[in-house]
Amino acid sequence: MISVLRCRATLLGSPGRGGPKRPALHLSVAIVALLWASAAAAGDRYALVVTGASGGDVYAQKYTKWRVAFVDTLRGKFHYDPQRLLVLAEGESAGVQKATRENVRSAFADLRKRMTKDDQLLVLLIGHGTSLDGDEAKFNLVGPDLSATEWSELLRPLPGRLVFVNTTGASFPFLRKLAGRGRVVLTSTDAAAQQFETVFPEFFIKAFDDPAADLDRNNRVSMWEAFTYASAGVRQWFEQKGQLPTERPLLDDTGAGIGREAQNPGTDGAIARVTYLEPDAVLALPSDTQLAGLMRRRADLETQLEELKARKESTPPAQYDVDLEKLLVEIARIGAQIRAKS
Repeated sequence: MISVLRCRATLLGSPGRGGPKRPALHLSVAIVALLWASAAAAGDRYALVVTGASGGDVYAQKYTKWRVAFVDTLRGKFHYDPQRLLVLAEGESAGVQKATRENVRSAFADLRKRMTKDDQLLVLLIGHGTSLDGDEAKFNLVGPDLSATEWSELLRPLPGRLVFVNTTGASFPFLRKLAGRGRVVLTSTDAAAQQFETVFPEFFIKAFDDPAADLDRNNRVSMWEAFTYASAGVRQWFEQKGQLPTERPLLDDTGAGIGREAQNPGTDGAIARVTYLEPDAVLALPSDTQLAGLMRRRADLETQLEELKARKESTPPAQYDVDLEKLLVEIARIGAQIRAKS
């Protein structure tokens, strides 16, 4: 009990010896990492990679190159199960379906049947985007397109965590429409009016094969690190061309639908820093059913703690402190029971 209260004091801030009280602190990224790693270890990784209508051979070659490189990373480096990796493109080929709205809808219908709340889905869109106003945008498919609102409706019934990356021009409305709890959403632009061809996808895909992207040197590239690496690549590209940037990538993981640029301060980024495309090691539960039940209970409590942290800004401070202490005490109690049986 004492250790838990000390942990609580560390998280919330406590008076230093002989000095004034320190300001309250957010829950550490390490705590968030523990929670997300715990949840991810129990689930599977799914991915839907889509390259839409190209509009010409030059674009088609570029989009194909990016798609193949990224799919190779998911298959070869991250060992994604082929049955959980769905690929759509302008033309059909082995393991690739045509990127039509019907096939997109079919893919999501299939995912709804297979995914659980412990799983994670990555959606990556490569191609052209268009917008008719500042509130709505479309991703160009082969045939009729799907709007950001329609993508949101397709994603809404899916359980589990979502990583959604729209690398096209005019992609900002997707961030506003898709942002939500348990989601990391990236767009290559911060306004629907930015409808020029983007370079963000090239650097985003490179991030997972360049050691320079691994900022914390843990031999893994998080979504925040990939976003930071790609954002820097975009800025350097425009600087080298001597042009004003026509794309400003954004990331949202608070659910506010506002997002932030990598180099600017903001509340978004805590979840993205501990979100990885690479699957985590599978946590093997013990054969002792009672011990396995305790471990599941601890994982559930840790998920509740994650959700509480996500609601911190909208929760009255006094209520937040009470809920935080209650969860920490219960997690410590379950942990003691687990240690006693191990």
